[in-house]
Amino acid sequence: MALQAVLLVLAVAAGWLGAPWPPPARPWLWGAGGVLLVAGIALLLAGGAGLGKQLTPFPRPVDTGELRQDGVYGLVRHPIYGGALVLLLGWALATSPLALLPLLLAIAFLEAKRRREEAWLEARYPDYPAYRERVRRRFIPYLF
Repeated sequence: MALQAVLLVLAVAAGWLGAPWPPPARPWLWGAGGVLLVAGIALLLAGGAGLGKQLTPFPRPVDTGELRQDGVYGLVRHPIYGGALVLLLGWALATSPLALLPLLLAIAFLEAKRRREEAWLEARYPDYPAYRERVRRRFIPYLF
């Protein structure tokens, strides 16, 4: 949890303090970044809403929870992580290439967190392997 906050602070700082993109590219990158910022927020919110009261900042499933397989979870297994990554990419495109570095760190961190979380989900829910086979995308629907 603390590392996630540090990565977010690093991304924001890199965007504000880093050198901006070259002037000819700025309008296009700002537009693409804005679209990705909105898409990232939407994916984050859809993931959180899909979990409802099961939402927790920790990757271990809650004792009273159930495996979510509908809504956005029918398209992607970890939409909250994916939303965060899309949001960070949008921020980097809208601000500075330096903000791509925290994004790369976030990808590595969330991939490791996903692996740990999926091991716990598989131990908790016997039908998780079938769900993982059916929903192939980890973070971003139709892409990744």
